[in-house]
Amino acid sequence: MTDVAVESGRSAERHPSAAERRWEEEELKPALEKSPERAKTFTTLSGVPVERLYTPADLAGFDYQRDLGDPGEYPFTRGIHPTMYRGKVWTMRQFSGFAAPEDTNRRLHYLLEQGQTGLSIAFDLPTLMGYDSDHPLAEGEVGKCGVAVSSLEDMETLLARLPLEQVSTSMTINSPAAMIWAMYLVAAEKNGAAWTKISGTTQNDILKEYIAQKEYIFPPRPSMRLVVDTIAFGAREVPRWNPISISGYHIREAGSTAVQELAFTLRDGIEYVEWVRRSGLSVDEFAPRLSFFFNAHNDLFEEIAKYRAARKVWAKVCRERFQAQNPRSWLCRFHTQTAGCSLTAQQPYNNVVRTTLQALAAVLGGTQSLHTNSLDEAWALPTEEAATLALRTQQVIAHESGLTSAVDPLAGSYFVEKLTLETERACYEYFDKIDALGGMVAAIEKGFPQREIHETAYAYQRALERKEEIIVGVNDFVIEEKRAIALLVIDESVARHQRQKLAALKQRRDNARVQSALEALGSAAGTAANLMPYILECVRAYTTLGEMCDVLRRVFGTYEEPAFR
Repeated sequence: MTDVAVESGRSAERHPSAAERRWEEEELKPALEKSPERAKTFTTLSGVPVERLYTPADLAGFDYQRDLGDPGEYPFTRGIHPTMYRGKVWTMRQFSGFAAPEDTNRRLHYLLEQGQTGLSIAFDLPTLMGYDSDHPLAEGEVGKCGVAVSSLEDMETLLARLPLEQVSTSMTINSPAAMIWAMYLVAAEKNGAAWTKISGTTQNDILKEYIAQKEYIFPPRPSMRLVVDTIAFGAREVPRWNPISISGYHIREAGSTAVQELAFTLRDGIEYVEWVRRSGLSVDEFAPRLSFFFNAHNDLFEEIAKYRAARKVWAKVCRERFQAQNPRSWLCRFHTQTAGCSLTAQQPYNNVVRTTLQALAAVLGGTQSLHTNSLDEAWALPTEEAATLALRTQQVIAHESGLTSAVDPLAGSYFVEKLTLETERACYEYFDKIDALGGMVAAIEKGFPQREIHETAYAYQRALERKEEIIVGVNDFVIEEKRAIALLVIDESVARHQRQKLAALKQRRDNARVQSALEALGSAAGTAANLMPYILECVRAYTTLGEMCDVLRRVFGTYEEPAFR
């Protein structure tokens, strides 16, 4: 290997061809002497080294069937469907939720009219934490970061006149996911939509809350029990629903690398499968309805490699580790959202460019569903105009870019294939570490994934401060800004409205039935019974979210994260 090749950081196992060695000596070496490269080393956003050139020498031993395969066939590196977007483009699912249920209902109808093909609902912080809008801890937060939902009445208003059998609904809710999903099921039932025909996804991923987002209520083990109950109930009663969306998105938003996002997400998935199997279900009874949720960050090729590796790793895990026989159990079906943490308050129109690049990565990586962030989200929840532009971004990519014409058009790229293989290898290394700790719940209790993310986020912040990483408009290319953007403002009238509705509901409902349902839920929580039937009875009695969560708080206790060193 020539001196130039050694300088580029190639591994000793790499064997360049005679033509590559000639190029390095005759072309590259004189070019470097005349004009040195901008930096001694180049890396992805996550710090993975990027070589100046990739050739067949980087894929020594690469086997098409083993390492790549055809679209729609194991190991699904190239996509889970043979035709991918030539048959049907991804579901366009703009995340929406703000103020009162009436306000979000209007936004959902508007987005469907604009061509959105799936619903996606965000809930406010009190709802996420299992508190009603009239709770003292809800003050100042009602409707601010999502829609306020405290009861079946709110859910009925939220879903009014929506075609629930024709459009799928994703709901971003975790610790109280069983209660919110029960409200959706009962509201659908009352609207005449059959549980066997409705489709959608409940995020319901409690492990990533302890790892990254920190919106938990109960300790990990009873929280896992609730997740298992929803998965088992869904497998029997709501066959087209994804009862969990195992989410790397928030792990990445907390500051992880792409590899950490992938590894912790898929290892969370392994943990859920193990817990559900221990409850008595076979893997093929529920694995086909498991779904995933990934971030789309700025480094185009790193993100594409992450998605391709995700499909490959999950297929192997399900087929070999869990002995799943149904090919649908092997599929890593995932939703993608562009990176909220990449959005800047400075020069907010730059966010349109960032979001477009991130959406391209998701599409080239083969996502099944996509949300594109709005340009104003570093300031506030999106205005109708900003949300429309974000939706139009997806539509332009789908219908004007030509990207949907070929399945996995980047397959065979030396760079993409090598990066995919490296991402896969690094993912398995994390699996080994977590398995050695006793699994993901045990690893979380020991603080392992939390520390890994904290260290990565700190290192990235230091790189920004040293300008080793550049964010346009933040630490370079800064301008004095004069033009303000229109913002969506949620005032306290929403909270007053919600409190009045709750007070009226509690006056007219059958409170004896409510009390009986709550007592039954509390008693069942102390046993091994599936809690979904008891939660559904509470919901049908118009018991509030906070009342149900309070009962479970008394039985399960609440969780406070210990200090990790």
